[in-house]
Amino acid sequence: MTTRRTALSLLGLGSVAGVAGVSGIARPLAASVAAELPMTPPTANSAHKTAPGPTTPYRPVHTLNGWTLPWRMNGGVKEFHLVACEIEHEFAPGTRAKCWGYNGSTPGPTVEAVEGDHVRIFVTNRLPEAMTIHWHGLLLPSGMDGVGGLSQPPIQPGETWVYEFPLVQNGTCMYHPHADELVQIAFGMMGMFIIHPRADAGVPVGSPGDAASDAIDRDYCLLLHNWALHPGTYRPDPSIMQAFDLWTFNSKVFPAIDPMVARTGDRVRARVGNLSMWNHPVHMHGVQFEVTGSDGGRWPRGRWQREVTTIVGVGQVRDLEFVAVPGDWAFHCHMAHHTMNAMGHGLPNPVGVEQSDLVSDIAALAPGFTAMGQNGMSEHAEHVAAGHVRGPPNTLPMMMGRGPYGHLEMGGMFTVIKVRDDLGPDDFRDPGWYQQPPGTMTHRVSVDPAFGDPPWRSG
Repeated sequence: MTTRRTALSLLGLGSVAGVAGVSGIARPLAASVAAELPMTPPTANSAHKTAPGPTTPYRPVHTLNGWTLPWRMNGGVKEFHLVACEIEHEFAPGTRAKCWGYNGSTPGPTVEAVEGDHVRIFVTNRLPEAMTIHWHGLLLPSGMDGVGGLSQPPIQPGETWVYEFPLVQNGTCMYHPHADELVQIAFGMMGMFIIHPRADAGVPVGSPGDAASDAIDRDYCLLLHNWALHPGTYRPDPSIMQAFDLWTFNSKVFPAIDPMVARTGDRVRARVGNLSMWNHPVHMHGVQFEVTGSDGGRWPRGRWQREVTTIVGVGQVRDLEFVAVPGDWAFHCHMAHHTMNAMGHGLPNPVGVEQSDLVSDIAALAPGFTAMGQNGMSEHAEHVAAGHVRGPPNTLPMMMGRGPYGHLEMGGMFTVIKVRDDLGPDDFRDPGWYQQPPGTMTHRVSVDPAFGDPPWRSG
């Protein structure tokens, strides 16, 4: 296990000078190399079965709605290129915004490497203001930490800088700006940095009780975030502290979020990072998962904690592992407002209020007005589905998800774990809705509200 003292020793923290700032480890980089580094296109997660080149093979992560950043080997160094830029991002059909991200997406592409790799990461700034990148959770020289004004000058618009360091750890880490964070993170600048362990990569799944039974069959990663994209606007509002409109997994709201799919019996890991401004109680249906790791790597087995809900705090990463069982299972934040889209705040509560006379009076002044909420907020989804209600431009219904049996009445931080018996090991396609086996589904027994003789307590 790598301690911080060991890591700092390995890093050779003696003198730090510019790009090649670690004595005996980092090497000077010719300007011609930086100029010639190609801008590689996005690569599908499932295409990376093993890492090419002289490195340990590993099972790649699958980023929901995302992609993995390609790299090239150059003199034994693994080279990546990140570009900070403005993008037009779609949270779900019907809502788009001017956001900031990396290489054309928010979150930026997932960076994957292996413990012991030496990495060189070019960072080009195509934003209208200065920026840096902080490698959140990584052990590295101070001059590579990416804190503008403290460990480096800011990267000005149009400039390309380079970060270079050895990976002396493994685990689930993140990257994000450390310059004008309030704006830049609010606009979507964030990404995952996965460091695979060198020793146990590629171990097949064994039988229960074997050490190999802890090997991962499917590895997912997702970032939690919040957005103040007010209805009718087209750019996130960075001044909001609490009253956010959209809550996302990987910058998507349900039902635009990809499902996590698995084969029955697979050991699945969900790497969950939180760069939002709230702590999130992440809840999984159908199984008791184990919290097994963080940006500190996979914990010793004695530290694993069995849960069905776990808090992922702001700035934290948690790895959740479980053995997949057949069915469609909800995976979501358990804060109810975080599973809704375009959530209104400070509105009157009309539940239980007769509104028919009010509707006719208001409709005379505002044609098309429809009251919602007399019997609960699910009426909202019903009115939207029927076409009775249209919201402001560039916004979404609060509870827009639909399932095989009607309205799911969920949005925001919600997705579905879909487990099937017949999925191939590298098949990440949506298998459709689960067909419940006969005798395993709840069913109606009466339409009489006075049915049965339930015990009752008055007062």
